[in-house]
Amino acid sequence: MTSMRFIILLFLVCTQAIAQETNSSLYSSASMSKEGKGKFYISFGYNLDWYTPSDIHFKNNKGDNYDFTLYDVKSKDYPGIKDIFHQNISIPQYSYRLGYYFSKHPDWAVEINYDHTKYIAIQDQTVRLKGQIHDVWYDTDTVLHRDFIQYEHTNGANYFMLNAVRRFSLLHSPNTKHWLSAIAKVGAGPVVPRSDTYIFNNRRNEIYHIAGYVTGIDLGFRYDFLRRFHIETSGKFAYANYSRVFLYGDGNARQHWFSFEYIFTLGYQFDALIF
Repeated sequence: MTSMRFIILLFLVCTQAIAQETNSSLYSSASMSKEGKGKFYISFGYNLDWYTPSDIHFKNNKGDNYDFTLYDVKSKDYPGIKDIFHQNISIPQYSYRLGYYFSKHPDWAVEINYDHTKYIAIQDQTVRLKGQIHDVWYDTDTVLHRDFIQYEHTNGANYFMLNAVRRFSLLHSPNTKHWLSAIAKVGAGPVVPRSDTYIFNNRRNEIYHIAGYVTGIDLGFRYDFLRRFHIETSGKFAYANYSRVFLYGDGNARQHWFSFEYIFTLGYQFDALIF
């Protein structure tokens, strides 16, 4: 709850900081739509991600017997952008958005926001292990390797969010065919990972599931051109809590982290027919 309050506060501060520029504009972005009509948009692009170190708790008191935590596990993403022309476009870390700008408040929108992010606990790193494994208590340093733990969300850590969006007009051409705006978004939703994990050399990689929640704020710029197309680039600050990650057998893991995400998307927009 504390992280959500902080993100909402940051969103409100950013709104006030840019409000003077918006109020002084002689034009409204409403002129980008037909009078009295809202505007839908869709966009697709890619992302890069950075994660804070995370404590990961592993537990299975049914089919196996362990209950331990690895502390300050370092991780990385797996963007795959350099190979984009040699593989399926959905292999890299991609992002898509579906949104609607309101007819009566054309600088406000609601948006479904999905980021296919990838998380890899770096192998061969030394971490602190504390807890019991097969009735033996440990409080020691250990090295991550597949025979012990290999832990990835490479089929996606997957942020799925519903966002409130605020657009702030900065610059535009006289005919409004070119428009530069600042963008601020705040939202929350479920995390839906499909994790690829090994524990004691036993693998599980089989199912997407709701594992927890994510909340965040997204700040960036949007360039609209020819009234139908737009490019958006932004940075997202997020807090993600994974309370149930499936492991082999009846095992589960849980963790939480803060992340920063750079996102670049290309989109198309069109007027609503009736509202």
